[in-house]
Amino acid sequence: MRADCKTRLFVDAQLGAELTVAPDRDQSHYLANVMRARIGDRVALFNGRDGEWVSEITEAAKRHVTLRVLDQVKKQQPEPDLWLAFAPIKKARLDFIAQKATELGVSHMVPVITRRTIVDRVKTERMTANAVEAAEQCERMNVPTVGEPIKLDKLLGQWPAERKIMFCDEDLSGTAAHTTLETTDEKSAAAPWAILIGPEGGFDDAERDLIRNHPNCVTVSLGPRILRADTAAMAAISLWQSALGDW
Repeated sequence: MRADCKTRLFVDAQLGAELTVAPDRDQSHYLANVMRARIGDRVALFNGRDGEWVSEITEAAKRHVTLRVLDQVKKQQPEPDLWLAFAPIKKARLDFIAQKATELGVSHMVPVITRRTIVDRVKTERMTANAVEAAEQCERMNVPTVGEPIKLDKLLGQWPAERKIMFCDEDLSGTAAHTTLETTDEKSAAAPWAILIGPEGGFDDAERDLIRNHPNCVTVSLGPRILRADTAAMAAISLWQSALGDW
């Protein structure tokens, strides 16, 4: 973020020189009442399509702020196409997953309902809000999408033909993840991927067989220690990014 911009916001509006942007009500409240922004203050804007731009506040009321877009400071850059499919967990740790997966470059998150999933309700709007906030803070150029919760068998039944699955199997049957990824053939390495993380109690035998028998599945191990679901997700993303991503 430029030194003269204290705030960075994700907006849906088109961005371009001299365009006017009206932040939503919550963003206007944040600018006017939390950041105490005034007319003439600079705000960095991004929308996941047009790069990052510096804007200037032209109107600042308690409930309404208007911005005039000035100059582009970063062009939009492609990012890795990596999904995170995971069994949802308790609220605070679900917030953690949404935030940290965003910081680590995941492009799409989808909660997966398994037989041992203990959380029966997922607030996807809250996950999206956490993702937006994380993207604003880490200077990421886009925000990952969040899918609605879906049962494991349905997810696998409609799985995209071109997307590989990095299955993090807690029974340690797979080869070490980084070794597997580094030795992946060129075609698979260039394909879009997804990481699949199970619930706290692990997948049951039938689910494990269903996953392993999927033609796109690559079974890996995350090491000899038993990891919490949120820890496993962050470890797996880091390993994939290191081997096949943009690190």
